[in-house]
Amino acid sequence: MTLWRIAIAAFMPVTQDEAYYFDWARSLAWGYFDHPPGVALLGLGTLLEPGSALMARLGGILASTLTLLVLARLYLNAGLTRSRDLSLALLLAFATLPGLAGGVLITPETALALAWALALHEAERALAGDRRRWVTAGVATGLGLLGKYTMVLVGPVFLWAILVADWRALRTPWPYLGGLAALLVFSPNILWNAQHDWLTMGFQFGHGFSIEVAGFAAPEADAIDHEGPQSALERLGSLLGYVGTQLGFWGAMLVAMLIRRVGRLRSVGADSAPALSGSARALLIAATGFPLAFFGPVSLVSEVEANWPVVYLMSAAPLLAVWLRPVRIWVAAAAGVNLLLVSLYAFHAATDALPLPDSQNRILRETHGFAELARIAGELDAPVYADRYQTTAMLRFYRPDLDATQWPGLTRPSEYLRGQIAPRVRPGELFGPFWLVTRFAAPPPIAGFRAEQARVFFDCPRRTLQEGGRPACRRPLHTWWLYRYRPD
Repeated sequence: MTLWRIAIAAFMPVTQDEAYYFDWARSLAWGYFDHPPGVALLGLGTLLEPGSALMARLGGILASTLTLLVLARLYLNAGLTRSRDLSLALLLAFATLPGLAGGVLITPETALALAWALALHEAERALAGDRRRWVTAGVATGLGLLGKYTMVLVGPVFLWAILVADWRALRTPWPYLGGLAALLVFSPNILWNAQHDWLTMGFQFGHGFSIEVAGFAAPEADAIDHEGPQSALERLGSLLGYVGTQLGFWGAMLVAMLIRRVGRLRSVGADSAPALSGSARALLIAATGFPLAFFGPVSLVSEVEANWPVVYLMSAAPLLAVWLRPVRIWVAAAAGVNLLLVSLYAFHAATDALPLPDSQNRILRETHGFAELARIAGELDAPVYADRYQTTAMLRFYRPDLDATQWPGLTRPSEYLRGQIAPRVRPGELFGPFWLVTRFAAPPPIAGFRAEQARVFFDCPRRTLQEGGRPACRRPLHTWWLYRYRPD
């Protein structure tokens, strides 16, 4: 599993959000505009070899490998003592589409997954009799909150499991000491938010629930349009889309589940096979059901991103492994299909080799052409800025010496506008020319400056960047305009 991840990480170009997080790693802090600091720590490998996708992703590969090891121990303690049952559960956890992609791409969910697995592992041990482990479960929860605020959902999971499996633990100090431990570990980010007008928490709260946070958090956190479904039909469509996406995460494994459901197969010796322990089963059911149940209603009022409840897959895997024992061969085949599909998609990201329709080429829009754009930007005769944080991040990943940053006020704000990970642009203090990289076909008006030169580059699949003229393809992946501004 890890060898496959290393190979894909080396072969596949970085995505735009990855480049953004890798930039954070160059300036560590207890918080950032979009997220707490966990994802920045995973990107420290970029300091070893700037511009290398593999080195930048090493931290994430290590975290993903540790996650599988922790899950293996959790599943074993939960009752999957037979090696083939344990292997089946790990295969289910690894070979879902998020499991495959998340083991390579660096996102906040990478840190969250490791902490979530650690918290469940410690909680299972506490429910099994060692109540002191609620303290270490709390430590893991605090670490998870430093990775992504979604970790807060593990609290109701723990409460449900305690009430079902060991309610007398509530008469002991250990669950409460665990909560205190979580708060202490998480406190540096709370203090950072308090010192920065609750920037990250305000942004995430508004983003997650599509509500205004004006008056609660920094103005930058409310400067992004948070709009969810409005009509009843839109709300229904959003909910159905949410459910469909969560099912789709299993990929070809849905076929194995269908065969098991329709065929009503039984395996030899199934009745004597070890089952999950009662306390572990209560914990795993809660860890599966609560994230799904929480974000379902949220999808009625907000645009729920597909990855938000993704931690449910780790606890669903052992539950499904018990049920899917009779069709383990089908599960293995489905895992192979998922692995092949993700491998081909990563190959396509690196080579543009597959004749995919434009609607399926998001991965190329995430990765293609940016290295060449950074080279061109490095040859310009004045400082370079970009209108979008994603473009800024890619320029800085491929050309760290370029010192590019985001121009304020043109698109959604980001960490770049704070002046911590890159120099902050102060238009009133600029007295010379500069270049702006944008997708706008007309130069954005900038007070005190006027555009004096324009260059346009078309990014077509299987081609290098083309400057000027008519694009060589019907629908370019990107069209970048480079405008040279000078003071009035």
